[in-house]
Amino acid sequence: MTAPTTHPTPVAGLDLGGRTALVTGAAGGIGRACVLRLAAAGAKVRAVDRDAEGLDALAGQAQDLAGAVETRTLDLTDLDAAEQVAAGTDILVNNAGLQLVRPIEEFPPDVFHTVLTVMLEAPFRLIRGALPHMYGQGWGRIVNISSVHGLRASAYKSAYVAAKHGLEGLSKTAALEGAEHGVTSNCVNPGYVRTPLVERQIADQAAAHGLPEERVLVDVLLRDSALKRLLEPEEVAEAVAYLCGPQASFITGTSLPLDGGWTAH
Repeated sequence: MTAPTTHPTPVAGLDLGGRTALVTGAAGGIGRACVLRLAAAGAKVRAVDRDAEGLDALAGQAQDLAGAVETRTLDLTDLDAAEQVAAGTDILVNNAGLQLVRPIEEFPPDVFHTVLTVMLEAPFRLIRGALPHMYGQGWGRIVNISSVHGLRASAYKSAYVAAKHGLEGLSKTAALEGAEHGVTSNCVNPGYVRTPLVERQIADQAAAHGLPEERVLVDVLLRDSALKRLLEPEEVAEAVAYLCGPQASFITGTSLPLDGGWTAH
């Protein structure tokens, strides 16, 4: 039995006026929550996704916020375009992701390649595109939406786990290189979040584990979590916002688990 859904109230006082942020995977889930949170703090947010309809809906939600939201339809497998869209950003949130649950021997090589392209190579190119501006002004914030799977492995998720482990290393390298330039780089590591990405994999997990779908949430997804509920996208967005604020200026090269106690085992 999961606990009731909670929707956290944003912490007051974060002022990102005059800052430009870029969020990938912005049309839904964690990405949408991050766009809305950063825009509410006054940032001009460049919302990037391949889902044009989802971006249109997001733009409608963001109309009354302090900061403006500019939408860009982009497939991150176009790596040159990904690098170009990051130019001039002060805050970069690498969030876009995809998932396929299959045993290694049945995992399609083309899907493995695509997952690593979108979730590891594209973040590298986005960071590469953003750093000249960040270095030039002596300030920048890179927040990589990793996962508990950046710190732990699970069966049947070879591409996702490999990509997230690689993202952790990329983030730490960016932190070491960016320190002298006023640029921090950190990972946020959610457990299972109430997003379409998680909802879509329940059927795959049911097939892989031979369980009815209604048992997947408790017996598989939340098995290792001390807190038996899904994390809300707004909770992840609040952690992202914290890492962009002045109180987090000494936090870099680290990973912030929002995993309900999963990694306490």
